[in-house]
Amino acid sequence: MIKSMTGFGHGEFCNEQRKFTVELKSVNHRYLDLSLKLPKSLSSFDAAVRQELRRYITRGKVDVYVTMENLSEKNTQVIYNRELASRYLAHLRTMAQEFGLEDDTRVSTIARLPEVFTMEEEESDQEELWLELKSALDAAAEMFVKARVAEGANLKKDLCEKLDGMLRMVDFIDERSPQIIAEYREKIGARVREILGDTQVDEGRLLTEVTIFADKVCVDEEIVRLRSHIGAVKAELEKEESVGRKLDFLAQEMNREANTILSKTTDIEISARGVDLKTEIEKVREQIQNIE
Repeated sequence: MIKSMTGFGHGEFCNEQRKFTVELKSVNHRYLDLSLKLPKSLSSFDAAVRQELRRYITRGKVDVYVTMENLSEKNTQVIYNRELASRYLAHLRTMAQEFGLEDDTRVSTIARLPEVFTMEEEESDQEELWLELKSALDAAAEMFVKARVAEGANLKKDLCEKLDGMLRMVDFIDERSPQIIAEYREKIGARVREILGDTQVDEGRLLTEVTIFADKVCVDEEIVRLRSHIGAVKAELEKEESVGRKLDFLAQEMNREANTILSKTTDIEISARGVDLKTEIEKVREQIQNIE
């Protein structure tokens, strides 16, 4: 069951006190790259969030957005800064004396001054806070994985169709290869008879020439390796774990074999199929880049 590296997940946790919202978005990346956007009050959970997500994700550039909304005023308290209020009052009285003004200071005047009264949230229980955040995180991650699996199924179907098409091209090259040897033998024999007229052709020399040619254009090993690599890719697509890196390596090896076939052949038909084969391999490589 392969997974795509692109995906989206959304998860929430809500109770009487708080609401957590987590969103995950990802694109292709060679390794796992987690980019976290956490509220300041949750920054201490950075490492825990990363560790939890690694249970679900092995590759991809993943943006993680976490928000927390307080729904209750029970955790909020009013703080009175008595010392600061005293300083304000002393300065106001000094001003009244220095400028000969009436001291009309009231409680409401002092209360409106900055930082005399502040609102602070009581320290939350960290273990309880993490369990609530983890619940939203897991919900988002599970949705994220489902989206990747669904997209992975489409990728697998497309890849298998391309691999089957590649096998048909390899079969054609395999069937065509012996024919070009026979055609070469006929061609060189006809050419020698044309030059020598009725003179008997030296079959031994002719056989030697044909053998040298056959050795140069032989692609048996490349065909065997191509079939093996195609089979290996199909086998990897059936595995549960992350296989993207290995598939990328196999695609490179298939491309290497196709290049060798093209460099060896002198046949137009094999060259045409070799070019088509390289084109399909490149398409497969592009698709593999999307696999976790």
